[in-house]
Amino acid sequence: MAQIAADCTNAIPICSNTPVNSGTVGYGIDDFNGAAMSGCLEQTVTGFIESNSAWYRFRTGAAGELGFNIGFDTSEDWDFALYRASDCGSLGDPVRCNFFDNQDQEAYMGVGEDPTGSPNTFLYEDWLQVQPGEDYYLLINNFSNSNSGFSIQFSGNIFVTNPFDALDCAIVNNLLGSPIAACDNQNVILDATMPDVVSYTWYMDTGSGFQTIVGETGPTLQALVSALYRVEVITISMNNVISDVQVGFSSAPTTSPVADEIGCSDIGVFDLSLKDAEALGTQDPNEVVVTYHSTMADATAGSNPLQTQYPVNIGSETIFVRTSSVQNPDCFDASEQFNLNIVATAVLSFPDEVFICEASSGILIGETSPDAQFAYSWDTGENNPSIMVTQAGDYTLTATNSQTGQIDCISIRTVTVIVSETPEITEVLVDGLQQNNRVEVITNISGNLEFQLDGGAFQTSNIFNNVAPGAHIVTVNDLGGCGMDTENIVVVGFPKFFTPNGDGANDLWQIIGISTLSNPVVHVFDRYGKLIKQLNQSSLGWDGTFNGTALPSSDYWFKLSYTDASGQTVQAKFINNHFSLRR
Repeated sequence: MAQIAADCTNAIPICSNTPVNSGTVGYGIDDFNGAAMSGCLEQTVTGFIESNSAWYRFRTGAAGELGFNIGFDTSEDWDFALYRASDCGSLGDPVRCNFFDNQDQEAYMGVGEDPTGSPNTFLYEDWLQVQPGEDYYLLINNFSNSNSGFSIQFSGNIFVTNPFDALDCAIVNNLLGSPIAACDNQNVILDATMPDVVSYTWYMDTGSGFQTIVGETGPTLQALVSALYRVEVITISMNNVISDVQVGFSSAPTTSPVADEIGCSDIGVFDLSLKDAEALGTQDPNEVVVTYHSTMADATAGSNPLQTQYPVNIGSETIFVRTSSVQNPDCFDASEQFNLNIVATAVLSFPDEVFICEASSGILIGETSPDAQFAYSWDTGENNPSIMVTQAGDYTLTATNSQTGQIDCISIRTVTVIVSETPEITEVLVDGLQQNNRVEVITNISGNLEFQLDGGAFQTSNIFNNVAPGAHIVTVNDLGGCGMDTENIVVVGFPKFFTPNGDGANDLWQIIGISTLSNPVVHVFDRYGKLIKQLNQSSLGWDGTFNGTALPSSDYWFKLSYTDASGQTVQAKFINNHFSLRR
């Protein structure tokens, strides 16, 4: 009934879009001579690569980017292979091939770009870059014995640069030409004009066989319905001609009015598919495709469809709407458009955590570079973009851009204010005595602090490694500007106990490392505070006696003093000055 060729040798020449045919049944002969594969296509349940096939051929008439869309029912699964070849005996490997199943129920497959703008389809292959005079054979195949047919629509920039000769129609030898895909609001004139004609007889087949079209005896015929048309031309020379052509009409859609939209910039993207129902009106979404474009020229050409999840920009822009027939995308309406107005939502990026000192007069929080289009309000009742605060707590700012009667675009940000104490060094821990020691600085508070040793670089850790014995300066600084504390420390070591029993082991108690200090003096006391012994850097140590008398086992204490860099005698701080005498 329709122009379908199951074999490559009978491939239907085309030089324009085709109407929807009546579907494929069978594969004729095996066009691949028993081969197991051809590109992405493999043998089917028939034992051959083809199962229900249709073959077409076309020739390029210009250079440029070329593609095509094969449109079909979303419930069906089709494959295709495109061969660049001059005849069926030398097909070679396909230059484009697709066999993915249609589990996502897409309406198109092909080469180039899905006309619906779908970015995730697996049914499309890359554009072809062609030169004039290239011959191509197109195999379209369906596994099912029941299918409702397909149509072919060409696409690509080549049809913009060469709208009338992108494809070479010289390959169409048929008097009536290649299949015709038209819209129901178009006039289709079939022309069979030949010289030396005796008579013309026209026939039409709408599914019940060819019937004579009464009264049509001229060289031209206006096709009014979808059908397979035939003309019989009787010539004086009896070189009679019978020519068939398939004509398919698709309903030209009508785009319904689409309302303007307004939104806030913080949505990020606008879902254009939400406008489909408006544009379609009562039309069936399975028969009409809605696409959106940034210019009227793109909408008219059906090119550069906007992605459905459309990134928004602040301000107003016009979106042009195109409704197209699924059967024939050339049947379209691009008469409607709508304005997408995106209202700015404030971007509040000021710090959401700030510190103030105990003795501070306050700190300014909030938006320090306000925008006049926003109204600012705090949960404290103040209506300024920034406020001065002196107390700890959470403060919330709301910025509103109000389009009266249309939309309120609101942004909210909370600032946590923390009161920070002035840091103090409360203890310094020295881990062991060696050439390289570990010093840990303990403070009265934790948090946003940094630490320094001997005027070096500040660090966030309160631990210093590889510290040499001797006098040092440690500093703690509050990064919030709430002050600092500096202490002089001495890194020395001493035994926690000693045993002066004359065995030569641990008989003397002494402080190790004081040789690095200037004029060090160590005073040893008993538990009652009585001075027992005074040592200097030349002393060998304390032997546990007082005025020659051995003292009993007990706990003893000591103090260390030395001369600092300014010449002042100072007492070492942060030294755990307790040890034991054992007998």
